Amino acid sequence: MALSDPLGDMLTRIRNGQKAGMSSISTPGSKLRANVLEVLKREGYIRGFSATASEPGQAEFKIELKYHEGSPVIREISRVSKPGRRVYSKVTELPRVYNGLGISILSTPRGVLSDNEARAANVGGEVLCRVF
Repeated sequence: MALSDPLGDMLTRIRNGQKAGMSSISTPGSKLRANVLEVLKREGYIRGFSATASEPGQAEFKIELKYHEGSPVIREISRVSKPGRRVYSKVTELPRVYNGLGISILSTPRGVLSDNEARAANVGGEVLCRVF
């Protein structure tokens, strides 16, 4: 079955895995998902991820979730820009998640960046998701 929102599916798998207390989850792979996972790893929200091949021509990511003193590091993860409604933001209007405690992940002309990296690079773009 084809997914209409692959990134939203991955975020939901992460959210459900954290609630269930799982150490790792798996999700189908794509370049956008890999870039978002790289930002989550860089910002310290997940331990890491690795690519495996479940079938020939089908990539799959194994995501290692991160916990701190028994509670999940990711308290809230939500999709902002959806297939039916895209949300774009200028660099001056980038949203701050919980007054800077969380991050927004953006798709910019310079690649997928966190909101802090986008401000430093002075670029805006599509707001993909929020993480706290």
